[in-house]
Amino acid sequence: MPGTVFADRSDAGRQLGERLRELGLAQAGSLVAGIPRGGVVVAAQVARETSLPLRAVLARKVGAPGHRELAIGAVGPDGSALLDRDLLDRIGAGPDWAESAVEEQRAAISQLAARFPCVLTAGEVEARSVIVVDDGVATGATAAAVGGWLQLAGTGRCILALPVGPPNTLDRLADTYDEVVVLARPRAFLAVGQWYEDFTQTTDDEVVDFLEELCGPTAT
Repeated sequence: MPGTVFADRSDAGRQLGERLRELGLAQAGSLVAGIPRGGVVVAAQVARETSLPLRAVLARKVGAPGHRELAIGAVGPDGSALLDRDLLDRIGAGPDWAESAVEEQRAAISQLAARFPCVLTAGEVEARSVIVVDDGVATGATAAAVGGWLQLAGTGRCILALPVGPPNTLDRLADTYDEVVVLARPRAFLAVGQWYEDFTQTTDDEVVDFLEELCGPTAT
């Protein structure tokens, strides 16, 4: 496949974990937090490479009406919504539609919180370094929502670690995170999946297995 960089999410996670160690960013006491579902697969390999505990950090993209893959915003772990108001106006999505779409994703986050073990909490991140991992970004909406939540929760250092993303999105995310580590910044970017040989959809059961294996101690 033209432009392929990674064999699969596990391969991307191994490479990303090695880069974080080389940069000295995988410090003891830090947490690796994967954005479900695919981001947890990458984060699991980062956790293995860095010997850090794994968590799931919950955020959901809000997709445009009729084009679910086009993110017009995201809902963060605390249920707060980050929406692109200009884009909403351009596509003609009114406030009633936006409110309904946000509530749908809040409900989805609640369902994932009940399904997954080792979900990252605000109590765990205070004054602590957190490495947020996804399998890549396009618009960066979910990563931005997570970063904003972490800042409000008082994280000591907020690091975003990604296999791939377009330069303009990464530049915007640098305003939300203390550091952004990315392995590939292609300018000719259509979708995250084009940079993987195998981009098979991740299941909830796979996410649960990774979290149960690599969670480590949780905050009390």
